[in-house]
Amino acid sequence: MRLHYLQHVPFENPGSILVWAEKNQYTVTSTHLYKNEILPNPQEFDWLVIMGGPMNIYEEEQYPWLAAEKNLIKTSIQQGKVILGLCLGAQLIADVIGGKVTKNPQTEIGWFPVHLSEEARKSPLFSFFPPEPVVFEWHGDTFSLLPEEAICIAENEACKNQAFIYKKKIFGFQFHLENTAKIIQALVEHCQNELKPGPYVQSKEELETHIEYIKQDNQWMFDFLTQLAKMDREGVL
Repeated sequence: MRLHYLQHVPFENPGSILVWAEKNQYTVTSTHLYKNEILPNPQEFDWLVIMGGPMNIYEEEQYPWLAAEKNLIKTSIQQGKVILGLCLGAQLIADVIGGKVTKNPQTEIGWFPVHLSEEARKSPLFSFFPPEPVVFEWHGDTFSLLPEEAICIAENEACKNQAFIYKKKIFGFQFHLENTAKIIQALVEHCQNELKPGPYVQSKEELETHIEYIKQDNQWMFDFLTQLAKMDREGVL
């Protein structure tokens, strides 16, 4: 299996996803958009992973590569690729499929539970999750409106749409299960200006001290990807 990921800033890489891919001896390639690297042809990969970043999906004047990235996502959907978007990545997918990305009523930064739908927990992809997993959040925008074909599978008090599935093969997570301790420390270092007091904004200490949450989130990501790969191989997605 060939996995390609799109990275928007130096400090947000796929974390535990890379560990999983290496463990399974999958081929991994990447495009670092902040370096203006050339995007691949969708025929060059099987899975596409779209990372997070501090920019917004509508800031194409400041980040011209966003337009080309959206075109790649659209073509990859048309060609039936498995796609996983994380935070900004999920918002980009939502925009491409006809959803709407806007400011969330609350900035959400920290470790918070999300409520998984009963339908999601019946799926082999999410059956091993508890009803309210604690996940890592860092976002101000959100996919506030999704097209009918996209099924919202998670929510919480701070953000109505936390995750969605589109056409069985495309997944958008507003939260991060892939983050390692190193990535979280880098986020705090580079984006600390966003840590303004609010009901859903935790302190630097709270963000960095929950090693147990990181381990659990990484395990959930491993289990999700393993099941996704199995279903993809079997042609049941």
